[in-house]
Amino acid sequence: MTPHGYFHWNELKTKDIEQAKKFYADTVGWTFAGMDMGENGTYWLAMDGETPVAGMYTMTEEQLASDVEGWTGYLSVDDIDSRIEKAKNAGATIIMEPFDIPGTGRIALLQEPGGAQIGWMTPSENG
Repeated sequence: MTPHGYFHWNELKTKDIEQAKKFYADTVGWTFAGMDMGENGTYWLAMDGETPVAGMYTMTEEQLASDVEGWTGYLSVDDIDSRIEKAKNAGATIIMEPFDIPGTGRIALLQEPGGAQIGWMTPSENG
């Protein structure tokens, strides 16, 4: 498991997933494995050989109307729920309260007082 305070995962939200996949395949050498997310489309794992190194997904219509393409880093924290409370007390705005992703961990999205957005997660033992 990634130690507390280290970046654990990175994720790209994009308007054009095929263009993004081609760019990273051509420049970095990643391959991609799709995970069906039902009505949310496909989540793409960027792979370095057999190792997943990042995730990518197509932005929703709602996101397209109010957000820009970009990468989100996920910081590993030892206890997401208590750390989110500390973040609130320190002036953070919680964008998405902690939620579980089976086999991955418990995740939240926040905006720090300076305005930067970041993901925090407590990875599962397999995540």
